[in-house]
Amino acid sequence: MNCNCEGRASLLLVDDDATFCKVLGSALGKRGYDVTAAHSVEEAVPLARNNPPEFAVVDLKMGGAPGLVLVRVLHDLDPNTRIVVLTGYASIATAVEAIKLGATQYLTKPANADEIVAAFAHAANSNTAISVRPTLIGNLEWDHIQRVLHENGDNISATARALNMHRRTLQRKLSKPPITR
Repeated sequence: MNCNCEGRASLLLVDDDATFCKVLGSALGKRGYDVTAAHSVEEAVPLARNNPPEFAVVDLKMGGAPGLVLVRVLHDLDPNTRIVVLTGYASIATAVEAIKLGATQYLTKPANADEIVAAFAHAANSNTAISVRPTLIGNLEWDHIQRVLHENGDNISATARALNMHRRTLQRKLSKPPITR
């Protein structure tokens, strides 16, 4: 693990929401972390390779590669890196996958800086089970549609065929954002 010369723990924050990243980065900086922010896995990997962080906060769903790719890279670079995965679409399957790949905790959004710091401390002190808030069925459908859409290069017609759904039905579902709590 690397620390900078000021004695502050290094933290890599990766989220495609620039505003969220800025606010959370500032809050974590006030809590004693030396925060480096990135807005995609592709942007974060070179940063991590140049200076493997002690801590990382990684969004699960981003444009480009998913956050789980970065979790694996970070764990391979330094198995002691404490990684918290954040997601707006929690599921047991993704929580288990994140932990298998090297994440130390899995939190659902919205999570604040205090919850993240507590997750880092909790991860260092125990191996208790993860707590996942159940995801609404509409959000699971939205997540699946987004994944298939991405796999089809954002082609609506190809995605509708892959989902065995009428194109207009798919367009209607895409026009409705996921439900937030």
